[in-house]
Amino acid sequence: MTRTARALMLGTALMTLAVPAIASAQTGASPMQVHAMAQQPALNLSAFGEVKVAPDQATINFGVVTEAATAQEAMTQNAQQMTRVVAALRRAGIAERDIQTSGLNLSAQYDYQQNEPPKLRGYQAQNRVTVVINDLTKVGTTADAVVAAGVNQIDGISFGLKDAKAAEDQARQLAVRALQDKARLYAQALGVQLGGVRTLTEGGGYMPEPPRPMYARAMAMDAGGASTPVSAGELTVRIDISGTYDIGR
Repeated sequence: MTRTARALMLGTALMTLAVPAIASAQTGASPMQVHAMAQQPALNLSAFGEVKVAPDQATINFGVVTEAATAQEAMTQNAQQMTRVVAALRRAGIAERDIQTSGLNLSAQYDYQQNEPPKLRGYQAQNRVTVVINDLTKVGTTADAVVAAGVNQIDGISFGLKDAKAAEDQARQLAVRALQDKARLYAQALGVQLGGVRTLTEGGGYMPEPPRPMYARAMAMDAGGASTPVSAGELTVRIDISGTYDIGR
């Protein structure tokens, strides 16, 4: 055997020995233990827990849109209407910290006719506001109040939770129980001994719902005077988990 061949064989042997050595250094286990862990059968399962909970908070997005011949006039009219809207919100019991400007825009408006250049019609001003309502009994009356004060666009309403931790914890417990039940079922069906949980990961959680459509109805208010009916319904809080269980042969 040549010197080069002996060197290649020696290098291969050293590399083979180094693999379990590196693995054992990373895991704190001996090479034999690392090999046993790699060969040990396991169950990889997933489950979820889901709870229904009544919301305790609502968010309404609305706006005031005005048009005028000049930009200054459009902005002035918009500011006047929005001032009345904010005053109506305060009278409805909405705290200042729960009123937030979410958009302000001024744009030129044009009329278009075929084979003719665009003709400036005027200017449009938009002021959009997001309002958080912590008393759900006031959602309908608040919507009516801002429409009466000058709001002419309502983008939607969404319901949520001030604190989702309790609902999330309940969903976690249900998810773990479901995972345990599934693991026991699989172990029984396979005729193997179920061991402990090797890994557990979580996903999901509380997510605020997207806004539902809601329309300004100033004419309906004049017709009947009743408050806009609003139903909060229920929210779904879901926790997804995945786990790996050791099983005996």
